[in-house]
Amino acid sequence: MAPYGQENGLTRIGYSVDDGLENDKIADPRLPLLPDADLKDKIVLLRVDHNVVKKGEILDQYRIDVTLPTLYNITERGGRPILMTHVGRPYDKKNKTVTIRKDESVDAIVAYLQRKLRIKFVVPKFNYDEKDGILDIDTSINWLITDLRKRKIGGIYLPNTRWFAGEEDKGEKLERFAIQLAGLADVFVNDAFGSWQPHGSTYHITKYLPSYAGLCMQDELYHVEAVLNPTRPFIAIVAGSKYDTKIGPLNQIYKKVDKLVLGGVIYNTYLCAKYGVKIAGVQDSDIELAKELVEQDKTQGKIVEMDILVETDTLSGRFEGKYRAVNVKDFAPGKTYNYIVDIDPLSLESEDVLQALNSAKTIFVNAVMGFMPNFWHGTSKLDEVIDNNQSAKKYFGGGDTLQAFKSLHPNLYQAALDNTNYYLFTGGGTVLEVIEEGDSMGLDTVRALIENKTKLQSENPK
Repeated sequence: MAPYGQENGLTRIGYSVDDGLENDKIADPRLPLLPDADLKDKIVLLRVDHNVVKKGEILDQYRIDVTLPTLYNITERGGRPILMTHVGRPYDKKNKTVTIRKDESVDAIVAYLQRKLRIKFVVPKFNYDEKDGILDIDTSINWLITDLRKRKIGGIYLPNTRWFAGEEDKGEKLERFAIQLAGLADVFVNDAFGSWQPHGSTYHITKYLPSYAGLCMQDELYHVEAVLNPTRPFIAIVAGSKYDTKIGPLNQIYKKVDKLVLGGVIYNTYLCAKYGVKIAGVQDSDIELAKELVEQDKTQGKIVEMDILVETDTLSGRFEGKYRAVNVKDFAPGKTYNYIVDIDPLSLESEDVLQALNSAKTIFVNAVMGFMPNFWHGTSKLDEVIDNNQSAKKYFGGGDTLQAFKSLHPNLYQAALDNTNYYLFTGGGTVLEVIEEGDSMGLDTVRALIENKTKLQSENPK
């Protein structure tokens, strides 16, 4: 019998059979794991995805809470943590400027952690350029690191990583930022499954420090395999505000699913391409892209259409007399519609829709079906219908998806956290990226961890 942790050539995440921890999760053996890291008296740079702040307030603390086991593991084993996350999109790609706003700071996150853990975290202050943001990590942080080592403070939380000029840069600023980050710590841990882009704090940092996957990252990589290799029938529900950015994942999802439900502008675009109608807010270039999906579905018939929709004359609110139900059955070439902003709950009572949702064994949801917060009725009804399928494994992913789930059904959301038939991913976009890649180990940020391990092994052969 193979020794514990090496059955079938794979690595088990866990410690022992009787320790009360989960020990049946399998990870790719190439992936360096947090339990393998030497942390005693080490400064640990921990990248998390705490991008949960909007207008200075935390809307849903879930993405913070799921990283607490990693934080505890680090401190319990003698490590001293420096945390970092991105918040919002302060970098303007068009003008190539970084705008530093207080409502995109990490202050609310730090306040939450201090209330929750009763531990003091300190946010260092750095000088910044009005155009480029923070150019360098000031050496004044060394005083805080000294206090961290002496346990005078519980942790350091760096400013929003996207405030740094090098985070999303492609050249010299990027390399300088990664090197300066590495100079703060002894070990790097990536626990930010939702931050899949190869930025300075998620990817390039691995060139300079021993690097490991955190417990949350491990857990999500394990569960995403159930979406890549689902129990069938498999239905995916995907919505979004832009068709062109989802076309790659959509094409791959279509190949994998038995049924597909679309929502938002993505669905509007599909309807325009199929029925020759015009819907406000849908770009002609996107309609051309969607025609390929329409042709594909003519033979395979995987797309489940929601036939009753909500049209509104304005996006500024929900006003009586300004919105109405429209039926896809009435669509005809040349017809023009105002904004389609939701599916009518009646759509979810049709026989075809109920059959698809009730018969599914795996359901993946990365969708808010309506234009929130005013048009929420379709999303609310969809969550209820999905919950009625008691035998399916249900995977929800994405900040907006989880926020809508929590706000519309707070009791169901809380129950889902402890229900083994539900799993909530911190990053819906990451799941879509994994589906497009076809391999969870193909994510740039995960591949960087694997390459780091390979490099360390070649430098220190046993």
